Amino acid sequence: MSAPSNTTTRRVEGTPKVIVTRHLMPSIEARMSELYETTLNTQDTPFSRDQLATAMADCNVLVPTVTDRIDADLIEGADDRLKLIANFGAGTDHIDLAAAARRKIMVTNTPGVFTDDTADLAMTMIIGVPRRIRDGVALIRRGEWTGWAPSALLGRQLGGKTLGIIGMGRIGQAVAYRAKAFGLNIAYHNRKPLPQAVETMFGATYVGDLDTLIAEADILTLHCPSTEESQHMIDARRIGLMKPGASLINTARGDLVDYEALIAALEGGALIGAGLDVYPEEPKVDPRLLAHPNVMTLPHIGSATVEGREASGEKVIANIRFWADGHRPPDQVLDALV
Repeated sequence: MSAPSNTTTRRVEGTPKVIVTRHLMPSIEARMSELYETTLNTQDTPFSRDQLATAMADCNVLVPTVTDRIDADLIEGADDRLKLIANFGAGTDHIDLAAAARRKIMVTNTPGVFTDDTADLAMTMIIGVPRRIRDGVALIRRGEWTGWAPSALLGRQLGGKTLGIIGMGRIGQAVAYRAKAFGLNIAYHNRKPLPQAVETMFGATYVGDLDTLIAEADILTLHCPSTEESQHMIDARRIGLMKPGASLINTARGDLVDYEALIAALEGGALIGAGLDVYPEEPKVDPRLLAHPNVMTLPHIGSATVEGREASGEKVIANIRFWADGHRPPDQVLDALV
């Protein structure tokens, strides 16, 4: 099969053939092209399913991103030459790891590099939603602001409020670290409690029952992976447990939340607002979310910094080099050991 029409290939004889599904940082693409026979996506449009199948039939290493849904059928159809899926990004829920393991295809990712970037963005919305930042910016841009008034655009204080964190991994802890400086009380739910010393450092309290955490939080922020168990974990029943005037922040995955239930709660006034960087059918965003005056809608930019994207690309290159040299890559995904 031939490469997709929106790609360009640079050949380095005797090296693994690498296909990259999206446009990466120029320095990363240049280095990959120096090291390997590399096919780059010149137009930066997501590969179609047929393009993914074509790529997986014609390379040794596939470098996908979160926009590429690599399911069992695609993996089963891959050529025997495909031996490594070097994912650009930490999440691997878009890759069927079990199917990859059955085909003896190694999977790597790039953990840790987007932790601070995503935590910074989450804090932007943790602050911005209670203070009605989106509503205020829109008022100015519409030319309707008539000046300061003692009762205009009243938001909520952060100090003393409870921030509920679901998922206390790297990003959740980075959010807790930032939130503590704003005087928020930190409560969290995780598969298991953190060590006491870590809880003390963040001033965080473990809540073993998720429903209890949701009911206690003034601001609820999600930092957990997408799995079969976590899909729609924030559903109508759990949204109904939230305090009147609470808000929801989601920088993790769109399918963690039942967005129909969220929209109903927002339109009915049960929640004061939401901060959203991810959606269930990206790039589609429900127009009702766009219309709400206190919903901050961002275009999946939690990891969108020059530094983070370069660091992720460097990890991809390191993983490929270790694999090509016959060594175990530093970021091999353990669920896909082969």
